[in-house]
Amino acid sequence: MIRIDAAWLATAPLDMRAGTDTALARVIFGAAHPHHSYAFANQRANRMKILVHDGVGLWLAARRLHQGKFVWASRGSPNVALEHTQLNALVLGLPWQRVGSQGAITVVLIFQVRVSRWQSGDAPMA
Repeated sequence: MIRIDAAWLATAPLDMRAGTDTALARVIFGAAHPHHSYAFANQRANRMKILVHDGVGLWLAARRLHQGKFVWASRGSPNVALEHTQLNALVLGLPWQRVGSQGAITVVLIFQVRVSRWQSGDAPMA
């Protein structure tokens, strides 16, 4: 798993034909910080690319929605810092502005514990 400490949302659209170098040039001074991610969308906001610096190199991931579009920040606003839960919601196509410490939606994790019944003689050997 790639560690992400900070996430940034670019408000200006990016041509989805762009590769790693073009996306990196859009980051402030072309210097991606280790363990930071930078999210870009196309004009229609139905495609997204995320540039991640993992501390060693760069990763570029792409996501496309077949229906609907990603909820994106308005075009004239400055780049937006995202919380980890907001980044997760954005990637899923959810309204990320409503998630997080200041939002109305709280993400609840539910853990399911599976208990098996051991029959006599079926217990594992130590």
